[in-house]
Amino acid sequence: MAGAIETNDRPVAEARVQPFSKLGRDDVAFAGGKGANLGELTSASLPVPGGFVVGAPAYAAFCAETGLRDRLAGLLDDVNVEDTPALQAASAAARDLFDETPMPEPLEREIRSSYAQLAGDDAQAPVAVRSSATAEDTAESSFAGMNETFLNIRGADAVIDAVRRCWRSLFGARTIYYRGVNGFTQAGMDIAVVVQRQLASTRAGVMFTVNPATGERDELVIEGSFGLGESVVSGSVSPDRYVVEKATLAIRRREVHHKELVIEYAPDGGTQQRMLSEEEALRPVLSDEEVVAVAELGRRIEKHYGSPQDTEWAFDPDGGLWMLQSRPITTLHDEPPAGAVEVQPSEPQTVLLRGLGGAPGSASGAARVLTSLAESGSLSDGDVLVTHMTSPDWLPLMRRAAAIVTDSGGMTCHAAIVSRELGIPCVVGTGEATRKLRDGELVTVDATRGIVLEGARASEPAHADGTAAASAAAARPVAAVTATQILVNLSEPSQVERVKGLPADGVGLLRAELMVLEALAGDHPRTLLQEGRGEDFVARMADALSTFAAGFAPRPITYRTIDFRTNEFSGLRGGERFEPDEANPMIGYRGALRYTREPDVFALEMEALRRVWDDGHQNLHVMLPFVRTARELRRCRELIAASGLLDRPGFELWVMAEVPSVLFNLREYAALGITGISIGSNDLTQLLLGADRDNEVLAETFDERDPAVKAYLSQLIPRARQLGLRTSICGQAPSVHPEYAELLVRAGIDAISVSVDVLDRTRALVAAAEQRVLLEAAREELDLARPANTGARASASS
Repeated sequence: MAGAIETNDRPVAEARVQPFSKLGRDDVAFAGGKGANLGELTSASLPVPGGFVVGAPAYAAFCAETGLRDRLAGLLDDVNVEDTPALQAASAAARDLFDETPMPEPLEREIRSSYAQLAGDDAQAPVAVRSSATAEDTAESSFAGMNETFLNIRGADAVIDAVRRCWRSLFGARTIYYRGVNGFTQAGMDIAVVVQRQLASTRAGVMFTVNPATGERDELVIEGSFGLGESVVSGSVSPDRYVVEKATLAIRRREVHHKELVIEYAPDGGTQQRMLSEEEALRPVLSDEEVVAVAELGRRIEKHYGSPQDTEWAFDPDGGLWMLQSRPITTLHDEPPAGAVEVQPSEPQTVLLRGLGGAPGSASGAARVLTSLAESGSLSDGDVLVTHMTSPDWLPLMRRAAAIVTDSGGMTCHAAIVSRELGIPCVVGTGEATRKLRDGELVTVDATRGIVLEGARASEPAHADGTAAASAAAARPVAAVTATQILVNLSEPSQVERVKGLPADGVGLLRAELMVLEALAGDHPRTLLQEGRGEDFVARMADALSTFAAGFAPRPITYRTIDFRTNEFSGLRGGERFEPDEANPMIGYRGALRYTREPDVFALEMEALRRVWDDGHQNLHVMLPFVRTARELRRCRELIAASGLLDRPGFELWVMAEVPSVLFNLREYAALGITGISIGSNDLTQLLLGADRDNEVLAETFDERDPAVKAYLSQLIPRARQLGLRTSICGQAPSVHPEYAELLVRAGIDAISVSVDVLDRTRALVAAAEQRVLLEAAREELDLARPANTGARASASS
């Protein structure tokens, strides 16, 4: 099968079908996120299976040349989406139009020609046909990701049909409903389609160009299994794992696991599972030479993109190595979770199991072996959850566990991903945890080393009722008194009992995300709305928020509303139907813009907050993240006002100062009635300096102490004070760098919010800075007074 396609000289903006070789990362509007990324890898001369993109303009031309858009609008614009039978009938009629309307011959010829060039001598060459959502900053972009993928498509006729089916999937009942409830037009969205040579891969997997479990940036982590990579991503097997030193490509660690099955392409299309023999199951997936080859490609890709990458790779039957996708890693844990405690046994402990450290940290507890959710009642808070593999339905249970151990899975399995989010130590891929660990026996999970030890750690654990934390708090020295408020950053209700007794002046940043994960119970919020279960989310969120409000009353709590990025939302059930496929989610469809486009989801969050206020908790306030413009803030304020919260005496509305435009929009923000701004120093630094904070190549450039950042803060904080706004910062720099704390104090910051573990250090640094400022002011007054007094004495003596 040919791997290249002849190209024409038309620019991307005018073409309707383009090969990967004509596309790059800037062509998302034409090719969607997947297509643009594949083009970027191809342009970088990386081994990518050949393919082409039927661009978004092709769909637009199809609609224009056939008059289809007007007919679709006639069918759908007046449909009552709340009338389920009418909605389904309209959906069926709209999709029938695609079956009845022939594709324009010129476009069909282009697709057939591109497929023929891709296929070479094999007229039935298999391809994958995937929708590729565009990520333009439009209302329609929020609908991307709802559409279908078709694997193992053979022959030109089948490719044409698959492209048409990708297009018609725009008009499923759920998609129409989504547009209807948000007030969007029904027929105005365009879509791109990726057609790519299908590899009958013999071995495949994933590679991270940093270690996602430990945050080690000098390591690459490779996971793989036999057949298609789907078995690795889904957690169906415990993949082999290789840790490679990035600088030298030396293999630091190799782990061969028992791989029970293989997922392969079926001869007539689709996929099939095949169980492996014992000999096959224990056979290494990669040789040392192949590990180095994969790692070398990972190193090249990271260098090309300039940031850590999450990639997919595969070997074909002839031993050729291919890259199938690359996307940025947007969340890294450079340090163990705040709750993780190092194991310090009084004597050596017996190693019971070895696996893969999916989320770092250590914890002890009673092992609870569960084979299904039906047994969830046996798990008590603080137990170690032991199971074959978790799924989204297990999230509430996972939140109660001190640690998690699974039989199967790798770095990308559900248990590992969610544990990293929750900060729970997790060991996956042990192969025999559910068979070897006895229910109720005390164990220590050392996930940093990927082992499970016999017995509990010698150091005193923190109890669920907070008694250990309370005794620690009792032993604290008297906290320094500061004029600057010292606040804490928190994220989940289980922290309240431990932290409420500490000398914090309130919660400066209450992150929504972990509470939201539990309240959603694994579902995308749009899925809840479509299924009429929005009240479930509201009730759970109100309960979690009330725990914080009651625990810290009367001290203020500033709740930052949901700031999931699209790649994080897409992992929830149904998320693939609602989320855009973005090349750079960090600066994509998030924050305030998302609220303005999806007011019904934002309204759920506001309703939960309103209920907390109605219950008498008047110390809970709202902070909006990633506000780019005054237009966004104005619309968000209208939505909050509709909830009734703005009418409550004492209610405060804050804005995160992450985007540099905040300084220039500050007068308008003040006029819109905000209480203050809270500086998100990490995002602000990377946007001011154009330096990705997760990119080790730019590690020396990314510095919150850079003169440009300091100059910006020296303007922003005084300007906010002039406008009558309060100011805060929620970052670690003030607790790490004494000079940073002093910079903020001199600029007039009102509050500094940090993580619990550096609360005392921050208060001490701020107190010292305040004392220096006061001392300097007193000395200046004395210096000013001395000349006048000296002159008076001289006059008297004469």
